Amino acid sequence: MGSAQQNAGVLYVVATPIGNLQDLSARALQVLRSVPLIAAEDTRHSKKLLAHYGIGTRQMALHEHNERGITASLLRHLAAGEDLALVSDAGTPLISDPGFYLVRAAREANVRVVPVPGASALIAALSVAGLPSDRFLFEGFLPSKSAARQQRLQALAAVTVTLVIYESSHRICASLRDMVDCLGGSREATVARELTKTFETILHGSLDELLQRVESDADQQKGEFVVLIHGAQARERSAVDAETLRMLEVLLAELPLKQAAGLVAKISGLSKNVLYEEGLKLKDSG
Repeated sequence: MGSAQQNAGVLYVVATPIGNLQDLSARALQVLRSVPLIAAEDTRHSKKLLAHYGIGTRQMALHEHNERGITASLLRHLAAGEDLALVSDAGTPLISDPGFYLVRAAREANVRVVPVPGASALIAALSVAGLPSDRFLFEGFLPSKSAARQQRLQALAAVTVTLVIYESSHRICASLRDMVDCLGGSREATVARELTKTFETILHGSLDELLQRVESDADQQKGEFVVLIHGAQARERSAVDAETLRMLEVLLAELPLKQAAGLVAKISGLSKNVLYEEGLKLKDSG
């Protein structure tokens, strides 16, 4: 990619509050006041935020149904030297929200794209979940149909990092049931509901316990959810195929068991301890 267009405007990707309006940053306020145009996921929703801060900037709708159609028009504004702010209904644009097509097109057109960071439901939830956060997998929304949702959860069952999933009020119970069935009811998890809002709730426990608590309380089925699930326990690879056993047997004829097991472990990726045990069996049978 070459240098940014001379005299072109800047596309600001602006994070907005996920509930508490006080979470809008001072920098975001300055950008939303200064740009001539805001591309908003739902202009009616963003109008409330702008009115709260006395911002009268013109808006244009940009959502999943029209993004491809209006991107060319927005790029013309940028090419003419006009700055543009992109916002979603809540949180950081492009994170399970529209904006990807516009941002990609802007970068391909050598338009400068600038992040204005702020609220993000997945990061807010991860910060208070008490689950491992050094590595995590953000899955976004699972499929709406149960069969497809179960298929996806089964594909995630062996993932060893924390899973972060968004869910809606009308599917939360069904999704938790599928999580119990596919991942196991004993898996540690957190259900964060209505983060930063008046009725914020953060529940911790096993998936079995969380399902029971949500199903038994209608209030816990309302709002927007982030479900965080502890990753699977890493399992030691133990299956030793015939070819690997043959390699181990050949090396054992020339090397001490510990050294032979170590070399085969490096080649095969299998556990050295497992190969050591297999080597003992070979020596005993020999």
